[in-house]
Amino acid sequence: MSANTSGTDLTLSGRFNHYSSTYLAPLAHFYARLHSRLYARFGGSRFTTLQGKPVFRLLLTGRKSGEPRPVMLMLVRDGDDLLVCGSNGGHPGVPNWWKNLLTTAAPAVQVGRDTWPVDVRVVTDEAEYEKHWRTLVAGYPDFATYRALSSRRFPMAVLSRAAGNR
Repeated sequence: MSANTSGTDLTLSGRFNHYSSTYLAPLAHFYARLHSRLYARFGGSRFTTLQGKPVFRLLLTGRKSGEPRPVMLMLVRDGDDLLVCGSNGGHPGVPNWWKNLLTTAAPAVQVGRDTWPVDVRVVTDEAEYEKHWRTLVAGYPDFATYRALSSRRFPMAVLSRAAGNR
């Protein structure tokens, strides 16, 4: 996956996020949960960015616990759809939210003050994957750093408004 690990194209923030997800996971999880709670507490009107880039709240159900497991993700749009990438900051493992996404019966998103149910489509076609990858990196350049620092292929999905909510 890595095209360049010499450091010339790697962002400092991406390197920091990769380090934190790999070596400071409990602290990173604490911050992510706090961010999600504050975003919800203020109805999506505050805490709407991370490192200057927009974020949204993905509402999932824990695959083992059955409890709500909301997660904050980078907001990258492709038309009316949202793109999500299980980069986990370049960490070697797939994020738990991705595993929950695949098993949640009725996932939803909160973008600002608006919340709606979504249909999830995992991207498997290589050409479509690369097209969406370019969109993801344009929206959040640190994804390229995570990819350069990781040996795994990041899972990707398209979230579309559920059929009854268009």
